[in-house]
Amino acid sequence: MTEFNNVSVTKVASIYFDGQVTSRKVTFSDGSTKTLGIMMPGEYTFSTDKKELMEIQQGSVNVLLADSDTWQSYTANQAFEVAASSSFKIQVNELADYCCSYLEE
Repeated sequence: MTEFNNVSVTKVASIYFDGQVTSRKVTFSDGSTKTLGIMMPGEYTFSTDKKELMEIQQGSVNVLLADSDTWQSYTANQAFEVAASSSFKIQVNELADYCCSYLEE
């Protein structure tokens, strides 16, 4: 899916890590949400409340999930899932454009 229709977009961005990561919340008519954002090169740690599907739209990243000791690489058009109530580390190798979906278990 390259386009979202009939959605609400939060005007103000969420800004993390001194502006190195930003996102905007997209709310669908059924109440589900996604965020669209940009990550500048660097290493970051994120925590999750809900299960997440992270889709890398552009760029390249390495990801270390909380239950793993192996970094995995992802590039454009690839995705990874993160369990609810967990965390992950992400190394952004080049500017990364992403879409994060919050999933019900």
